[in-house]
Order: sequence, then structure tokens, then C-alpha cells
Amino acid sequence: MDTKDELLDRAAREFRALHDTLRGLNESDTTRVWLGAWSVRDIVAHISGWHREMTPALERLARGERPFPEGVSYDDVDAWNATFAAARRGTSVADALLELDRSHEDFMRAAAAGLAGRAGALRA
Repeated sequence: MDTKDELLDRAAREFRALHDTLRGLNESDTTRVWLGAWSVRDIVAHISGWHREMTPALERLARGERPFPEGVSYDDVDAWNATFAAARRGTSVADALLELDRSHEDFMRAAAAGLAGRAGALRA
């Protein structure tokens, strides 16, 4: 099983790799649909959405609470992804990337504060 620090390090490395991939793309590159109905901006928005959705889950876990509110289900991942992407449509790529950075920072802060001894809980 990975340790908290190993998980955090891996998340940081993968996020840097994502940034390296995004570097150099222009507005046209990032808004062109190329993966089904998705553009790079849509993919960035969906990642930000999951950051924003999971940050409170990590905070609740840190308090010893159930990670997800009663009645909330993530069974339909595609619907959540579409919701996150739709919420950012029409925003500039620069704003979408800024939100990605902010949401990732918040997520990592919550993960660092709340994962002590609970790394396996995220896989359950």
C-alpha cells in the first residue's frame, strides 16, 4: 500500500506532467473538440470539478465523518463529468486553467491534512 507521502508525491508529479502537456497549446487547440464531444478545456473543467467535489470528501474523512453526504451518488460518473464540463463552457481557457490550479491546490491541501492513516480509504 502506498504511503500518504507517496500518494501526494505521485499526484504532484502527475499534475506537473499535465501542465507540461498543456503548455504551448493555444486557445484554438484547447477548444477544438477531439475526444468524442470533448475539448481540452472540457477535460480541464472535468478535472477541476472532481477536485472541487472531492476536496470536501477529504475534509470530512479527516474529521472521521462519512466522505459523501447522504443521498449523493457518484455511480453515474459520465453525468458528473458532463456537468463539470458544462459548468465551465464559455469560460476562457486561461480562466479554466487558473481554476484547475486553484482546485488542485485546495485538493492537495485537503489531502495532505486528511490522509494520515487513511490512504486505503480512498480506494474503497
